[in-house]
Amino acid sequence: MFLRTDQGLNGGGGASSGVGAQASASRALVLLPPDTLLDRLRTTDWTPDLGSDIGSRTWFRGVATCLALCAGTWMLAPGLFDPLPGVTAPAFAGADFDEIRSQSIAPLALGATTGHRMAATDLVAALPDTPERPIIDLTATLANGDTLRRTLERSGVAPGEAAQVTDLVGRAVALGEITPGTRLDIKLGRRAVRSMPRPLEKLAFRAKFDLAVELARSGDGLGIRRIPIAIDRTPLRIRGRVGTSLYRSARAAGVPARSVAAFIKSISAKVPMTRIGADDEYDIIVEQARAETGEVQLGDLLFAGLSQGSKAVQLVRWEQGGTTRWLDPKGMNERRGSMSLPVAGRLSSGFGSRGHPVLGFRRFHKGLDIAAPTGTPIHAATDGVVAFAGRNGGYGNFVKLSHGGGMQTAYGHMSRIAVRSGTRVSRGQVIGYVGSTGLSTGPHVHYELIKGGRAVDPRSVSLSSVERLTGSDLAAFKSKLARLMAVPSGAGAAREPE
Repeated sequence: MFLRTDQGLNGGGGASSGVGAQASASRALVLLPPDTLLDRLRTTDWTPDLGSDIGSRTWFRGVATCLALCAGTWMLAPGLFDPLPGVTAPAFAGADFDEIRSQSIAPLALGATTGHRMAATDLVAALPDTPERPIIDLTATLANGDTLRRTLERSGVAPGEAAQVTDLVGRAVALGEITPGTRLDIKLGRRAVRSMPRPLEKLAFRAKFDLAVELARSGDGLGIRRIPIAIDRTPLRIRGRVGTSLYRSARAAGVPARSVAAFIKSISAKVPMTRIGADDEYDIIVEQARAETGEVQLGDLLFAGLSQGSKAVQLVRWEQGGTTRWLDPKGMNERRGSMSLPVAGRLSSGFGSRGHPVLGFRRFHKGLDIAAPTGTPIHAATDGVVAFAGRNGGYGNFVKLSHGGGMQTAYGHMSRIAVRSGTRVSRGQVIGYVGSTGLSTGPHVHYELIKGGRAVDPRSVSLSSVERLTGSDLAAFKSKLARLMAVPSGAGAAREPE
């Protein structure tokens, strides 16, 4: 810092002595170095928040800055109300408009085109009549719920000719076997006048997986030809290691999802899923049909095998009398389960001695009474054969089932019987309906379990049913098992489309 005095410039840092020096200092002008002034300008906030500290020096400094900027903008503006000069594009019409549009960029909705296109000139003469194509090749798809005849008519075939084609196809294959989604290859020929439909020259389609049909016009009219397709029905066999997930491992190997689900369901009846380890090996055989044209269809699960070291489970699909069962290599099927009530209802009377509600004296009650509304379905306790079905004294409408091993179950007071004597029933099958026939005071089912000719409490017994094939059925089963075991592993076979 420097002090200017009457005697000149003196160092501001030294001490001044005497009264004259103090008077000179009071009249001094303070000067700042240039660097200090620039630092203060740079550190000053010229645009503070005008919403805070209203009325302070900082706020007034911000107002001054705002006014200065507004004034500068006003001074530099060319004119707030003066129009700006501009040039508009000339309007085009006719051929000029078409020429400009073909070379411009515009939205498709406004008719934009690409490339260079010249407008028509006087040298272009309009034709009085457009010539027709002599042959039209097209394809049509049979929709769900549609018929072959309506599909042909929509494709341009005359109604009478479409009916004739449908009749010819119906003689070669059942029309109901033609599945929705079938593609029709249609060829329409030349017509004499435009007011008439085109004649059908050729029709070809895949009627079934193993059959193609072709119709063609000859001198005698339309003729049909069946084209059989060779099918290889060797089953698909896939083996693999369970790993971290049985489902994922089988799916990755190419087993269809529904076959994996069927495999797990059948195996879980013999081996709990919690006991299947990562080192166990599965063996799955699935129905497969391979057409000579390359298509592949996979069907139902035929064989389910699981190897757990020294223990192995093998189950073979066996269909008989409309029922599907899974049998072991010996042709046996054992099902175990606890005794379940044959109807959903309320237990109104238990097993043992009781006062008879109709006769009025004490009498041993040989079963369970389960009250339920009239018409409630009654289910078989387990697999068996109907030993008796009909009227039986105080039991009213009565059904008795034999389950083998000296085990029988009986069901009384039914309103209606749903089975006949001698027929085979499976566990859970409806055998009748709740009623109040015979000696009964209300709708219920009397349920008995007979073991060795003596009635026992149904709630104290667990049932197991064993089915064994014999005779010709066992021979046919053994033959099927031998054929399945001879199928080589085909993990690399083509997969069914998802």
